[in-house]
Amino acid sequence: YNFLVMIKICIADSLPVVIQGLQSFFQGNTRMEVVASAKNLESLLNVLNNKRCDMLLLDVELEGLSSIRDIKSLLKDFPETKIVLFTNVSEQMYAPTAIKAGVSAYVSKRSDLKELEGTIAKVSEGKVVFSETVKKSIEMLSKGKKSERLFKKLSTREIEVLRYLNDGKKNKEVAQILGLDEKTISTYKLRLLAKLNVTNLVDLLKKAKDLDVI
Repeated sequence: YNFLVMIKICIADSLPVVIQGLQSFFQGNTRMEVVASAKNLESLLNVLNNKRCDMLLLDVELEGLSSIRDIKSLLKDFPETKIVLFTNVSEQMYAPTAIKAGVSAYVSKRSDLKELEGTIAKVSEGKVVFSETVKKSIEMLSKGKKSERLFKKLSTREIEVLRYLNDGKKNKEVAQILGLDEKTISTYKLRLLAKLNVTNLVDLLKKAKDLDVI
């Protein structure tokens, strides 16, 4: 029956060029049509409340989207809309948590758009699509029950901060990369220390490594 029904797509991306590029890519497609677009979380909620969308192409850097929790609530509030993350954010960093949350696929913005189209077709048939690298990270996560619990506890932002600190970056650099205030990074660091139950950065990074979080 899937071939008869048009797959209705909503694009949520803060960059107009991405929205326009995807709209023209799908123009004239016999199976998929872009019915709506949103440039921030607020307008996305507005669209989803008023339009039936089978598929949401979502950038995790969408303005207003602050953590995986927001994605969870989208999945809960709009269960008939499947979410495909179409983003530049590193897959290893985000995909395992996103897939646990119930996202249907993860496509890098570096991919060919044909690949995106193929993924949408598979997702509409009920499949979950993500790369081998992510399958591996997920297997590692489910092996380490402890790390899984921890992963649930940490927000995506916290994991990001943790990974940058692990790369040897200073608070100030991390703040610049993420476009945040240096004080905010210190706050994240304190929260990470508390959640991982350690008192200094060296132990924090060691423990995060032991638990496969970074």
